[in-house]
Amino acid sequence: MKLAITGCNGDVGRPVVLAALSQGHTVVGIDATVPPETLAALLRTRTADFAFHQADLVDYNLALSLLTGCDAVIHLAAMRTPADYAVVAHNTNVVLSWNVLRAAAELGINRVAQASSVNVIPLVWTERKDFEYFPLDEDHPCRPDEPYGLSKVICELQAETIVRRYPSMRVASLRLSWSLPSRADAMRDDSERRKNDLWGYVQQDSGAEAFLLAVTGEDSRWSGHEAFFITAPDTANDLPSMELWERHWREVPIKQGKDLSGNKGFFDCSKAERMLGWVHRNP
Repeated sequence: MKLAITGCNGDVGRPVVLAALSQGHTVVGIDATVPPETLAALLRTRTADFAFHQADLVDYNLALSLLTGCDAVIHLAAMRTPADYAVVAHNTNVVLSWNVLRAAAELGINRVAQASSVNVIPLVWTERKDFEYFPLDEDHPCRPDEPYGLSKVICELQAETIVRRYPSMRVASLRLSWSLPSRADAMRDDSERRKNDLWGYVQQDSGAEAFLLAVTGEDSRWSGHEAFFITAPDTANDLPSMELWERHWREVPIKQGKDLSGNKGFFDCSKAERMLGWVHRNP
């Protein structure tokens, strides 16, 4: 497949590019910044299957031009924090997502995966945490009180909107946790420091696999728009998960039929396994 990968120079984008090339896909990389050395080397040696375009996809016509001829889009370009907590992250992420989704629809590109975030649930940057149960799944209400999380909720709503208008499209919004090379990189000695992201992480190559499965997997498993949590099944903390729950979140009930035994994580990714065939792997 010929895959457009936006935000290809980022911490998430680079592993996705490498994984796509290793699977034999042709990649059109798009980013507002210049490539780091790892991708610059690929540009010098993989000219037949990797092309890079420095571009700001806030320009819709530019998005149309660069996505032309692609079979699928993996949209990762975004502001990754609330930035000024005012307008920058919200406006940038919402416009980028809509431009990519609408351009894909216009061009007849029916497979799109976009980066959402675990922060659609009130986590790291929110003032008020109102978890209804653990482990968190896709049925949990999204009630962010800051612009980054809100932008990702709107990106998911935009995907819902585009597939209603263009029912041949299939869009996955992947709610990615902290993407890192290994569990060790996410570890903190003090459990208090990471309680607000529930000690979550995702190994970066495993996260990349989820994006590729979302655009290359079987049509029969799902259709329309679906959101998926993409996190490791364990916590980045050596304390037992029940002890973490007792210390920090004991007022939050554990969902019936679920448990936090051992080092089980506070996110439920069973939907991604069931519908995408994705299972988290650590190297």
